[in-house]
Amino acid sequence: MATTKAMVLEKIEKKDMKIAVLGIGYVGLPFATVFSEAGFEVLGIDPITEKVDLINKGISYIQDIPSEKIQKLVANGTLRATTDFSILREMDAVSICVPTPLRKTGDPDLSFIVSATEDLAPYLHKGMIVVLESSTYPGTTRELVLPKLVEASGLEVGKDFFLAFSPERVDPGREDWTTKNTPKVIGGITESCSEVSSALYSKALDTVVSVSSTEVAEMAKLLENTFRMINIGLVNELAIMCDRLGVDVWEVIDAAATKPFGFMKFTPGPGLGGHCIPIDPLYLSWKLRSLNYTARFIELASEINTGMPRFVVNKVQDGLNDHGKPIKGSRILIVGVAYKPDIDDMRESPALDVIGLLKQKGADVSFFDPFVPVVKHDDWQLESVADFMREVNAVDCVVVITNHSQLDYKMILDDAKLIIDTRNAFGKLAKNNPKVIKL
Repeated sequence: MATTKAMVLEKIEKKDMKIAVLGIGYVGLPFATVFSEAGFEVLGIDPITEKVDLINKGISYIQDIPSEKIQKLVANGTLRATTDFSILREMDAVSICVPTPLRKTGDPDLSFIVSATEDLAPYLHKGMIVVLESSTYPGTTRELVLPKLVEASGLEVGKDFFLAFSPERVDPGREDWTTKNTPKVIGGITESCSEVSSALYSKALDTVVSVSSTEVAEMAKLLENTFRMINIGLVNELAIMCDRLGVDVWEVIDAAATKPFGFMKFTPGPGLGGHCIPIDPLYLSWKLRSLNYTARFIELASEINTGMPRFVVNKVQDGLNDHGKPIKGSRILIVGVAYKPDIDDMRESPALDVIGLLKQKGADVSFFDPFVPVVKHDDWQLESVADFMREVNAVDCVVVITNHSQLDYKMILDDAKLIIDTRNAFGKLAKNNPKVIKL
């Protein structure tokens, strides 16, 4: 008699698998489309009715996924969405792609993972594959997800069902590296879990990298983003030091980047943005604190990076002061509020902190972003200005937070009275121009 693992592997080989994706946002929707395109029947499950309705109408709300693709997949019956978790009883595999934010106290908020696991647990059945994709600290899959699934079902992991962790690697706005061709790390609770989940992922993704455990896969994700966070912290501190020394930090970095070995170029900015880099390393430092260890590099880099919005605001204040104006009552235009160029993703954008700090100081703040029509944060809300260049000409100071490529920086330079450039968006255009203050 064939074992459960053998039967599941046979179903994977035939692509006779129904896959559920819990959470159809920036990670879940691209994942769902890739597996749907590979020939699997995919069901997106999300408590937000608006998302579900849009998918079923063939409309995408994720910039990287065109609506034409969704329409085609929905039309051929390989992709659909629902708010009904009970349909999980019909699924063969489940990918959990829910958010993992930080609480205001800086502690990990695993409530979405807990909720998704509890929603899944009553419908866990023999042969089901469960893969957690949400970024989290090492031990989450084994210590949090596994006990809830076993307790609810009485099934044995690695024999009756298969549980693994595979960290998402989504970089919104990229066209060269996508969900399909970015190598995918995956680690199971047991060797059988790794084997089965890797076999499934290999049917839709170009490269699957199997590791020995869920903890290794969880830690690998945190290393990737901690590496970036610490190096960004380094160049942000370099920017502060160069400011004190009167040296152009951008020229320094470009010069260092000519070295063909032993150096990787990172650039400073107004702070960290996106879901992963500002948050994931803090999951690791939080976990280590519970083991009486201080992750010193992470803590220091976080301190520097979270201080950058205030550094930018000080630049605005000094620039206005040199023009004989107080920050209170001055009209300030924020250019770009997405966390990176040419996307509409606002998650953890440093623009939110910059705007909040300027408003606290009494500034009259407006913003323009060709990708973001409205910004809501805390107790304030702003709409992107309708006439961008008219606003550039009218305000006392323009602050470039996100260097969207479609903007005409020469025109902005000609019309603005004062510019704080946090991204070196003006480059050589601003050389020796007294109205431009670079980070």
